[in-house]
Amino acid sequence: MPRKVAFSVKQKKKQLQERRQRKQARSNADNDTDSDSGDVQGERAVEGSAGSAITVNKINQQPSDVPDRRLDPNRFRLHFFKMSDKELEKKREECLRFLTSLPENALETDIDDIYKPGTVLDLPKRPAWTSATSKQVLEQREDEYFQRYLDNIFAVYGPRELSYFEMNLETWRQLWRVTEMSDIMLLVTDIRHPALHFSPALYDHVTRDLNKPMILVLNKVDLAPLGLVVAWKDYFHKHFPKLRIVFFTSYAEASSHQGSLQHSKCLNKGHKTGRRIKSVGSRELLEACENLVEGKAVDLSSWRSKVECQEVGKDEDADVDTSEAPTSAAETLTDDSGHVRYRDGVLTIGCVGYPNVGKSSLINGLVGKKVVSVSKTPGHTKHFQTIFLTPTVKLCDCPGLVFPSLIEKPLQVLSGIFPVAHVRDPYSCIAYLASRINLTLILKLTHPKADRLNGKDLKWTAYDICNEWAVKCGYNTARGARPDIYRAANHILRMTVEGRLRLNFTPPGYTESKEAWRDHPEVIVLLRKGQSVIRGYRREVDTLLSSDTDEEEVMSSAASANQRPEEAETLDVSNPFSTLSGD
Repeated sequence: MPRKVAFSVKQKKKQLQERRQRKQARSNADNDTDSDSGDVQGERAVEGSAGSAITVNKINQQPSDVPDRRLDPNRFRLHFFKMSDKELEKKREECLRFLTSLPENALETDIDDIYKPGTVLDLPKRPAWTSATSKQVLEQREDEYFQRYLDNIFAVYGPRELSYFEMNLETWRQLWRVTEMSDIMLLVTDIRHPALHFSPALYDHVTRDLNKPMILVLNKVDLAPLGLVVAWKDYFHKHFPKLRIVFFTSYAEASSHQGSLQHSKCLNKGHKTGRRIKSVGSRELLEACENLVEGKAVDLSSWRSKVECQEVGKDEDADVDTSEAPTSAAETLTDDSGHVRYRDGVLTIGCVGYPNVGKSSLINGLVGKKVVSVSKTPGHTKHFQTIFLTPTVKLCDCPGLVFPSLIEKPLQVLSGIFPVAHVRDPYSCIAYLASRINLTLILKLTHPKADRLNGKDLKWTAYDICNEWAVKCGYNTARGARPDIYRAANHILRMTVEGRLRLNFTPPGYTESKEAWRDHPEVIVLLRKGQSVIRGYRREVDTLLSSDTDEEEVMSSAASANQRPEEAETLDVSNPFSTLSGD
């Protein structure tokens, strides 16, 4: 055999560089082909307000050579615009500055400041079509309309002012289909920041254009003080009178502390998956739907029986088929817009909202078991899906959609709208969070210069917080064994998304009248409701303990009910929906 030629490190680097260049050239060629064909899936440059090109960032894009777009695995990927390198570098420099604590009223938010109703930050609406319109013609109209919609937005606002919003037409098509087929729309929001998740354009489109009722679901009420929950309900009632508002939570979760996060001194326990679902708010949602239907062509008695069985802990859905529509000869109704309501005697309820607000968890909570998959990663639900709650009630789960707004990008990351794994600058998000809550006190961090300054004038930066959290958690880099601040920053962001660090935004004027909201009569009603839920959990545990069941089975059953027998006497009265004290 001939002797091998020596291959230096310099030659190896050159080989890798040439390989990357060839790969980049192939990628650019594929993107140019997609853009020329008018495919919304490909990379495209949208003209901004200053004439600069805006790059589309396709989240979790996978290589695919499928010619048919319907079979493309990247069809429903999240599409957000990409932050430029210059802006990214500027944000990193800002994170080196000392943090300043903002007052509590800095958490007060108004919807008009976020969405600017009446401007180009509107909802893309499906172009008019009839049964005679062919599929190709309709898709071409939708593509052209959506491109004009994006051009109008970027002609007024640049990437620096705009928030991340969905730029994938396929995802918007899912919303159009859900709004068209639904009889009642459920807009699901997270109680920690409901103003961010409520689009006035969607409210106007559903109630005015489609002439359909809308129910606002304030979800995850166990993650906020009840006074704040009632204050948000009052705010939405005043500004959007056609709304019906329902409180909901899919988990009666253990928590070690309650109250507003600004005064917290320890970490909370967030929502965990893999447990038996005990929802709170199913009866209120049923009553709201009954008032809207008013007995017209739909019999909701099976849903009421299901709710009653869930409240007493019976296995009510052993005989309910959730995969196939019932056959019914019930009379259907047609509204003024031509939509056939209650088709075949079935009430169709559409669940829409932002990513990570709990739409799929709400459906699982209503059914009483896991029927749709859930994930903390935004964009997990790719396609709308229908589930029969009862033979006469059909739930339609829509993929999460991010509407265009003027909210800060760090808040979108902290609220779970943008995937944490794809955040290029997590330190600006840490700075945003630390300026609004006492993060160093909650995480029990020690300032790196505390010994030299003797506790005087200790000012933190976002990098200092990430560095100390990395040291405390033992996060080190693989090579130099230095503190891995990037991993520490991602960990803090994930704890915030999960609810362990709680950033609760408030309606305007809440800070001045906080005590009045805390003593509101509706808070007392919610307290009693939460205590009755806890008593139901305790009865279930007592029944297990009084039977001949093995101790190990009792403990597993109690854990599935989100509590343990030895914790049955601990009750947090500030928010009983966050039922029991943790470890």
